[in-house]
Amino acid sequence: MGLLSLAIWLPILAGSVLLAIGRDEHANAVRWLALIASLLSLLVTIPLVSGFDSSTAAMQFTEELPWIERFNVHYRLGIDGLSLWFVPLTAFITIIVVISAWQVIEQRVNQYMGAFLILSGIMIGVFTALDGLLFYVFFEATLIPMYIIIGVWGGPKRVYAAFKFFLYTLAGSLLMLVALIYLYYKSGGSFDILVWHKLPLPMEAQALLFFAFFAAFAVKVPMWPVHTWLPDAHVEAPTGGSVVLAAIMLKLGAYGFLRFSLPITPDASHEYAWFIVGLSLIAVLYIGLVALVQQDMKKLVAYSSIAHMGFVTLGFFIFNELGVSGGIVQMISHGFISGAMFLCIGVLYDRVHSREISSYGGVVNTMPRFAALAVFFGMANAGLPGTSGFVGEWMVILGTVKFNFWLGALAASTLILGAAYTLWMVKRVYFGAIANDKVRALKDVNSREFVMLAVLAVSVLWMGVYPKPFTDTMHVSVTELLKHVAVSKLPS
Repeated sequence: MGLLSLAIWLPILAGSVLLAIGRDEHANAVRWLALIASLLSLLVTIPLVSGFDSSTAAMQFTEELPWIERFNVHYRLGIDGLSLWFVPLTAFITIIVVISAWQVIEQRVNQYMGAFLILSGIMIGVFTALDGLLFYVFFEATLIPMYIIIGVWGGPKRVYAAFKFFLYTLAGSLLMLVALIYLYYKSGGSFDILVWHKLPLPMEAQALLFFAFFAAFAVKVPMWPVHTWLPDAHVEAPTGGSVVLAAIMLKLGAYGFLRFSLPITPDASHEYAWFIVGLSLIAVLYIGLVALVQQDMKKLVAYSSIAHMGFVTLGFFIFNELGVSGGIVQMISHGFISGAMFLCIGVLYDRVHSREISSYGGVVNTMPRFAALAVFFGMANAGLPGTSGFVGEWMVILGTVKFNFWLGALAASTLILGAAYTLWMVKRVYFGAIANDKVRALKDVNSREFVMLAVLAVSVLWMGVYPKPFTDTMHVSVTELLKHVAVSKLPS
């Protein structure tokens, strides 16, 4: 068993053990076991980063075992510069989620922690799978733990939100399964994704495959207009569910565009780039305006996530290195920032039991340490230079200007919207006079909450000040991908 298999199966095995414990009287032991398991999962991913060779675009830390031999299906894993950082990011966010639930979840603790650990391993499987069927199994399996997390520990409308989340994402993925079966037969009976990258496909087939993949990945991102499941899922999900949903699960769809849509259907990707760019700009502009009128903090940050992911898909389909690299950096950065913002909302909700902006005001007077961190994350969400939120957006805007000046100018203008809705929320929640007795009675974050948020703040600041380790590791892979996409795969 290699490092990638350990990164996948260690949290899944640990989560399964926690599910077997099954009693709330063991809750404290469950919490510690979950924390130890999540820390071990992160430690496993460190050699992947330290031992990664950034001078090659080839797959590294590869593993291959026969799985369903009759149909030539293999348990095939590997990472390159496009997928490297999502493995430790997933493990890191899982630790944060475990810590965030320490005193908040008091019933079915083993099931809560077990579900998140299992989900962590499955998501790492999506980022590392190099077999088409294995990718599909992991991609679909992520729905089950998240469906349970929203449906069991969510808010009053949790059943509606869980069903909507499940049905939207499952419906889109069925077309992807048809596309995978077509590629299997077209490649002579292989599910190897890297073999699929080299297939010469006619334009008609590429177009159909492109939109089949689009159906699966656009819902997961989510792109406008198939985004409506996300605000409901975020509002009803428990804090940990919102954190994982925003920080990691949205990235699965964007990663799918990089691993499937662009390299397998390069001609169709160029042909329909205007379609993706148009939807991305609508997401950035229109959803930014929608975020401006939200009264629920979770809904505001949920719509903000849709707008930020619009920058990601915009960067991927302008076909230059700045855009693609900027999109990947934005994905990693958004993992830190969106996760932190949902945790901040969770800290307030645990005390006041309201997510309405009107329920707060003057929080800085009673929770100064917490307010300092929350305002910092707000600034990062608005793209303040020196934070990770600036780096990815700046790279995508610069790449878009290189692609088309007017599109770049349009994308850049949306930074104003981002600042507007974020600062509007920050001003009304944290600043001014104390609004009511509930805010007056607030107590500042305890050491557990402070450490959890401070670690994320350091990550956001580090990536904002020194993004070089991230951009260096993805440079060769991004260059190779763009070379591959630039060459027509139409049959000669």
